[in-house]
Amino acid sequence: MILLFDVVSASAQKDSLKHKTDTLPDRFYVIQKVERDGEKLPEIEIKEVTISGKKRLFEGFQYWRYERMVYNVRKVYPYALIVRDKLNEVNARLEQITDEKQKKKYLKDLEREVFRNYEDDIREMTITQGKILIRLIDRETSNTSFDLIKEYRGKIAASFWQGIARIFGTNLKEAYDPVGDDLLIEMIILEIEQGRL
Repeated sequence: MILLFDVVSASAQKDSLKHKTDTLPDRFYVIQKVERDGEKLPEIEIKEVTISGKKRLFEGFQYWRYERMVYNVRKVYPYALIVRDKLNEVNARLEQITDEKQKKKYLKDLEREVFRNYEDDIREMTITQGKILIRLIDRETSNTSFDLIKEYRGKIAASFWQGIARIFGTNLKEAYDPVGDDLLIEMIILEIEQGRL
């Protein structure tokens, strides 16, 4: 009987403790005394904080549009990096080739290889993703897509592809503007590069 009373009593105490709120915080900080300029001051060690400024989300901005932009940028940003790396590789190789015929053959072979490796991926992109890719290529290479085509394929090919792009509502001559029209894209890329997206 006494044993039963002890069990019931212990159970009741446990329930009453469960509902009691603790006045102590969950985290404790150790305050250390640090001497600076002859004075002893309290100091707490805190984690490093990165401040990137207030994000300007425009009036009428909808969260789903932001999420869609994040999705699109994450999908095409790797291709912009591939273009940058490939362009550096091509320029280094072209410096080694002195014969014009060999240069043309190298560029033709490279074009076939690029089409073989990336054509299906590019065809699956939406028009919006294509527009973003054009801007990101300019960001990564400091050249518009029109200038790159003109440099490596000639003015006629560049004009042809510019005409095709205009049919789909984009412009190969558009430059990347990280503080203007492309501010949101730039913020997303910085988040990606810092590993937060």
